[in-house]
Amino acid sequence: MTIELRLPFAREGGSDIATGVLTSGSSAPPMPDQSLFEAYLRGLAPDQLQQAFRSLVPESATREERVAAIQAVLASETGRAVRAEMGRWIVDHLVPVEHLVPEPYTVWRQPVREAMLFVVDHLSEARLAEKLLEQIELPPNAHPETRLLQLLAKVPGLQKLGQVLARNRHLRPALRKALAELENGIHDVDAAGIRAIIREQLGPKLERFAVEIAPDLLSEASVSAVISFTWRNPENGTRERGVFKVMKPHIPVYFAEDMELLQELAQYFGRRHHEYGSGARAIPDTFKKVRRLLQHEVDFPREQKTLLEAGALYKNVRGVRVPRVMQPLCTDTITAITEEIGSKITDEVARMPPWRRRAVAEQLMEALVAIPLFAPAEYSLFHADPHAGNLLYNRHTGELIIIDWALRERLDREQRRRLALLFLMVVLRDPVGASNAITAMAEKPVRRSSRRTEVIRDRVRRFLDALPLTHLPSATDAMQLLEEVAFQGIRFPAPLIMLSKVLFTLDGILEDIGGDRASMGVVIARHITRRLTAPATFASPLTTADWIMVQCSALLCGGRLWIKTQEMVVDRFLRGAPPAAVASPRSAPPAR
Repeated sequence: MTIELRLPFAREGGSDIATGVLTSGSSAPPMPDQSLFEAYLRGLAPDQLQQAFRSLVPESATREERVAAIQAVLASETGRAVRAEMGRWIVDHLVPVEHLVPEPYTVWRQPVREAMLFVVDHLSEARLAEKLLEQIELPPNAHPETRLLQLLAKVPGLQKLGQVLARNRHLRPALRKALAELENGIHDVDAAGIRAIIREQLGPKLERFAVEIAPDLLSEASVSAVISFTWRNPENGTRERGVFKVMKPHIPVYFAEDMELLQELAQYFGRRHHEYGSGARAIPDTFKKVRRLLQHEVDFPREQKTLLEAGALYKNVRGVRVPRVMQPLCTDTITAITEEIGSKITDEVARMPPWRRRAVAEQLMEALVAIPLFAPAEYSLFHADPHAGNLLYNRHTGELIIIDWALRERLDREQRRRLALLFLMVVLRDPVGASNAITAMAEKPVRRSSRRTEVIRDRVRRFLDALPLTHLPSATDAMQLLEEVAFQGIRFPAPLIMLSKVLFTLDGILEDIGGDRASMGVVIARHITRRLTAPATFASPLTTADWIMVQCSALLCGGRLWIKTQEMVVDRFLRGAPPAAVASPRSAPPAR
C-alpha cells in the first residue's frame, strides 16, 4: 500500500499555504524548499504543529503503515526540519523541562533540555517514528508523566536512568510515581514471544528436565522479561519452582543504539561544557561511565557468575537472600534462577507500623552498604542497581531478597578504607580529614601543593559549613560531597561514582519506607559490634593508625561545633545575616 502524505508549507514572500507531496513508495515528487519548510514549522503554535503532523498520517492506514509513513517523512529532504521542530514540541510543550527538573536543580535545566533535543535529533528513523505516532495518538490533555513514559518505552538506557531518578525526593510526586512504574511497570513484549525464545534456545533440555512454562509473564524490566516455570532438579529428582529472565528480542539492536547515543552525548557535552558552568565539566565523563555500566545489562553470563558470588557473600547473613542459579537452563540470553517469594519492598512495608518500617530500613542499609564495606575479601562486591523493583521483601519470613545483579561493581580494600574514613570525617565535620580522604581517592595522584588540592579543600570547607548544626551527617552526605568535588573536574574511579548513585537511590527508598537516612552510622556501628566475633565474615578496612586519627578528630569535634555556633551568633546579631544563610543546605545540589 502506498501512502500519500501532504505537507503544507509557506510560499516565499507570502502567507499562502501550498502543498508538497511525498509517498512512502520508491518514487516521490520534489519536496518544498527546506528553509521555507523550517520557517513554516517554527511559526506554528504547539497545537497547530500537532494538528499539522496529525494530518500527515492517514486515519485509514494500519499502525504499521502509519509508522512507515512517518518514517518516510523523517527520511525525506525535510526530515531534519521535522525532527528539530518535533523535538522542540516535545521538550517545550508536551514534556516541559521545567516540569521534569525541580527547583533545586534549576542550573541543570538547559543541559537536560539539550540532551532531550539531542536524543530526538539522533534517534533512528524507525524508533522515532513510533514515538511520534504514540504522542499524536495520546489525548491532547494527557499528563506530561504519561507522555514521558511513552517516550522512554523501548529505550533501555533511558529507562535505567529513570529508575534511578524515581526515588529523588526533589521531584514532583506525580513524576516520581510515574518513573516508579519503570521499576516493575514496563510492558513492551508478550508472553507468547518470550516462550518462543525459551523453546528455541533450550530445545531438548525442556523435555530432559521436564520444564513447564507459565502462560503469563511475571514481570518486565528494561532489558528482560521474567516468566515462571517448574523443572525437575537432576541433583535430587524433586520438582522445583524457578523463573526465566529472558532478554527481550528488540534489545540487541535498540541497546546498541542507546550505547552509541550515550557516547555521542558525551562527545557533545565535552565540546560544550564551558557553556553550563564549572560543574558541567563532569558531564561527559559521567555519560561514559553510565554507558560502560549499562553495557553489562546485556551480558547475561556475567550476571550468572555474579549471582554465584553474591550468594556466597550473603550465605551466612540472616534475613538476606539471593536467588540461586539453575545452571543447566542458562544460556547467553536466558538466566534461570530460583523463584523467590516476596513483594516490592516499598509496597510491602506500606502496611507496617513505624517501628517495623525502621527495622526494615536498617536491614536494607546493612545488607547493601555495611556488609560489602566490611567484607573480608580483598575485592568486595556491591549491588549497583538497587531500585525498589530489585528489592523484594517477605513480611512473613522477614527476609530481604536482592534480585537482578546485572549491574554490580567492586571496591578494593584501599578504596573501602578511604570511603570509611570519608564517612567518619564528614560525621565529625573534620575538613582536613575529609579533604585528605577525597584526595587519596582521586583517579590520578594529587600533589599537596597543586591547584586541585586547593579545589578539594575549598569545596569540602564550603560543604561542611553549609550543613545545619542540627543535622547529623550521613553516608549520603559524604557521597554528595564526593560528587560536588567531581563536578569541579576531579575524577574518581567508576566504582566510587557508582556507589554514590547507589546511596542516592537508597536515600530515596529509605525516605519512602520511612527510615531515617541519618541512622546509617548507627547501622554500621551495630554491624561492626555484631561481626567482631566473626572474622570469617567481617574485616575492618581501617588500620590502627586510622582509628587513632579518628579518635583525635572526635576529641576536636566539640570544638569545631562550638566555633560554628559562635560564627552563627556573630552572623545573626552583629552582621545581620539571616540564620537561613548559615543553616540551609546547598541550594543547587549536583545532578545525579
